[in-house]
Parts: sequence; C-alpha cells; structure tokens
Amino acid sequence: MTISARERVAVFLLGFSAFLPLYAPQSVLPRMAAALGTSVAATGTVIGATTLAVAVAAPLAGPLTDRFGRKRAMLAALAALGPLTLALVLCQTLDQVLVARFAQGMALPALLTGAVAFITGRWTGPASAAIMGVFVGGSAMGGFAGRFVAGLFGELFGWQAGFAALAVLSLACLPVIQHWLPADTPQPDSRFSAHLGATWRHAKDFRIRSAALFGATVLFAMTGTLSYVGFHLAQPPFNLGPAEIGLVFLVYPLGAAMAPMNGRLLRRLALRPAIAAAIAICLTGLGLLLIPMVPAVMAGICVFIIGIFLCQSLALGYVGRTARFSPGAAAGLYVCCFYLGGSLGAVIPGLLWPLYGWHGCVVVIAATLCGGAMLSRLMSEAPNGTINPQRFKN
Repeated sequence: MTISARERVAVFLLGFSAFLPLYAPQSVLPRMAAALGTSVAATGTVIGATTLAVAVAAPLAGPLTDRFGRKRAMLAALAALGPLTLALVLCQTLDQVLVARFAQGMALPALLTGAVAFITGRWTGPASAAIMGVFVGGSAMGGFAGRFVAGLFGELFGWQAGFAALAVLSLACLPVIQHWLPADTPQPDSRFSAHLGATWRHAKDFRIRSAALFGATVLFAMTGTLSYVGFHLAQPPFNLGPAEIGLVFLVYPLGAAMAPMNGRLLRRLALRPAIAAAIAICLTGLGLLLIPMVPAVMAGICVFIIGIFLCQSLALGYVGRTARFSPGAAAGLYVCCFYLGGSLGAVIPGLLWPLYGWHGCVVVIAATLCGGAMLSRLMSEAPNGTINPQRFKN
C-alpha cells in the first residue's frame, strides 16, 4: 500500500503533537522553581504528574480508542490538549500546575496508543514500518520543540508564556490531522473486561513482566536525566538561561534517529548483549554529562538518548514478539510500567539534589540503569535464552 505525502504529514504531526507538551517544562524547571518558591524535588513533580497520569490511563486507552474510533479519539485528545496546555498560563501555585499537568497526562494515552494502533491497523509490511518511522520522527521533533519553545518564550516573557505558544502550536496541527489523516471505523467488540483480563494474564508472564519493569528503569533514567540537567546547566559554571537550555536539547532528535539500529544490533548480538550494549551507551552519555563544558553536556545528552531509544525499541519489540495473544494489552501493560518509572525518575533524583547535587542524580540514574540490565537477564526469546535467527532473515 502506498503512502501519500498528506498521510505522512498527518502521521508526523500526530507524533509531534503527542510529545510536544509531555516534557516541555524541562527547560524552564529552574525558572519555575524560583517563581513558585519550590524545591528542586517538588518542581520535578511537574513532569512526574503527567507521566503518572499517562501510566494510570494507558491500560484503558486501547479499548476506548477501539470502541469510539481511533481517529476520533486522537482528534478529541488533541483538541483537549490545547486548552489544558493554555491553562498552565493561569497557574499561580505548584498545586495548580500539577492539576493541569495531570489532566494533560490523562488525555495523552488516547493520542499515543491510538496512533500506534491506527498505523498498524491501516498499513502492513514495509509500509507500516516506514510510516511508524515517520511517527517516531515526529515524536522526536515534538520532544525537542516542546522544550525549545517553552525555554525560548520562558526566557523572553516568563515561564508561563511558553505554554501559551505550545497551546497555539498544538491546536494548529489539529485541522491538518483532521483533513489529511485517513478515516477509520470503530470496533464495538472491544470490551474492557476482556482487555483487562488479558493485561492480568500478561502480568503473570515473567518475561513480559520483566520487560515492563526494564522499561520502567529506562524512563526513570531518561526523565531523571533530562529533568535535572536543566538545574545543572542553570548553575555555575554554565549559568544558562531557559532559551539556552532549550537549545541544548537540539541534540535530542539526533539521538532518537538512531533507534532503527536495534535491528542491526539483534542481527549481530543476542537480545541480552544488545540490551547490555544499549545500556553501556547510556552510561557513556552519563559520564560525559559530568564534564563541566557545554559541548560535552550536549554530546552526553546525544549519546545518552541514543542508548535510551535503543533500550526502548528493543524492549517494545521484545514485548510484541513475546505476546502470544492480545498484543495491545501487553503493550498497555508495558506503557503503564514505563510511565510509572518516569514518574519516579521525575522525583527521586531531586531528593538527592540538596545533599549531592548533579553528581548524586547521575549516580542514582546509573544505578537504576544497572538494575535494568539485571532485569533484562530475565528476558529470553527462546527456552535457552537465545534468539531464533530465522526471525531476522527477512
């Protein structure tokens, strides 16, 4: 099946819109902490509130989007995200920010899971892989744009101004997606009880459970690193402002673009060595982040993100291959644990900040990644723990 240029643009904007608000506050967290009079750890909950809401809503998003139509559900989620992002402009206290951010997180799973289900349901074979790559590319650009726009406007007009710009940008994507994304049909046979039962059965499978917990350590590391590196860069010897911190995240899409390497890794290595190699890349990036030079920090973020995206794609691919029934339920379980890990990563490193600063954050993040490496030892694709090479011949 051919993919039109309009369909590519619509899918790219889906990924872009989904990740535009998710981590946007990371570039202005130091400015928010100063304005709201909150501690480093308390300000980190601005990220954790959204990832927690995504984790709570993720298991329910699959059957909801199936029942009401994936395109309709995605458009509704996108329409809700604009006003919810704009609501941050009116927030005067941390509690108000957390309420708005939690509401954003409740809307996001319909967009995230709906997009993946829509793509896999409409396109097959090489076309599906190609259009999924477009979605991932849009996600990476949305992740960067959210941080950069929030940082730029936060530098010029105050931390709240960036969210007004993001709301406008998000709503501008809505009519393009509505008109250029192909229609789909609801699937009324999708039942909550069957979906939740399948999720429980997957949770009892130690391989999928291990992959989900491994995913939790990965997002813990990513959220912890990218949330608190801004505080690090706002201090001496860097003394960067929000716009400059936002520019540092320019390397984020470059790291995300390396995710397709996982196929080559699996052809050369078994699953466990491939994950070990990805975690080693993450740890190398963390080491670079300890060097007190902006180019080193930018290189460290790029290397770290390469490793993180490799870990994510390896784990998601493993869940998809391992789930013998209801792959959507297995993916929902993974996403739930993944974002729960992100919620913890948004807070726990900040608790160490008053005593140990950035170095303490790096140590706990590195320890979490090492714990994830140990969990990955429980992930095997065959009874003997090796990969069947026939899977990758085509």
